[in-house]
Amino acid sequence: MANYEKINIRGVNFLNVTLDEAAKVGEEMLRGDKVCTVFTPNAEIVQLCIEQNEYYDLYNSGDMVVADGAGVVKAAKILKTPVKGKVAGVELGEKMLAHCANSGDGVFFLGAKPGVADEAAKKMAEKYKGLRVVGTNDGYFKKEGEESDAVIAKINESGAKLLFVCLGVPVQEKWITDNKEKLTSARMCMCLGGSLDVYAGTAKRAPKIFIKLSCEWLYRLLKEPWRLGRMMKLPKFLFGTYAYKFKKKK
Repeated sequence: MANYEKINIRGVNFLNVTLDEAAKVGEEMLRGDKVCTVFTPNAEIVQLCIEQNEYYDLYNSGDMVVADGAGVVKAAKILKTPVKGKVAGVELGEKMLAHCANSGDGVFFLGAKPGVADEAAKKMAEKYKGLRVVGTNDGYFKKEGEESDAVIAKINESGAKLLFVCLGVPVQEKWITDNKEKLTSARMCMCLGGSLDVYAGTAKRAPKIFIKLSCEWLYRLLKEPWRLGRMMKLPKFLFGTYAYKFKKKK
């Protein structure tokens, strides 16, 4: 795997890569002989780690951890350890789908409400000619015991090399970490939150102007005001980063 620098941002070790570089690392994972995990923490998730330290080990265990969010990029600048830029999980996921459409590697979509993964598979197969989505499963199963084992068996039987795990944080990262040794064919397991809803068209990303201005969070808040409590994690994280920097200087 390419030797990229890791940058510690408030205790989480991020791979310092561009979107294209992250995709190249992903291609190496698919060609490899071990099961690799890809995590895409944003500021809210890093704040979760700060408040509940037991999550540090979970997120830092990822084989590739990329900065998905303007808040993480901003924090890196505040700490004078800048990263190359934001690597949105939903965009990295599409990069890998485009690669698999060319390579012929099978893909499995796991997560979201019943029907969403199937619709995402249909839409992505139409967008990326040659893409083989060899299996789907919704996210409504018990994450331990027989139901979980049945999902793992389904993934293994599909022969998929690329697995999207979209169960929400931190459930998705914990589930794949606990179960990756049971996987037989998958080589790259990406934890991508609500990406299947975006691919299926049941949720929309922010308009390009919001993305360009690093204000996707504002678009989400305008569309879903009930997210206000969660969104308050972002200013808390950034103000906390300034305080953290000041404390380190003393």
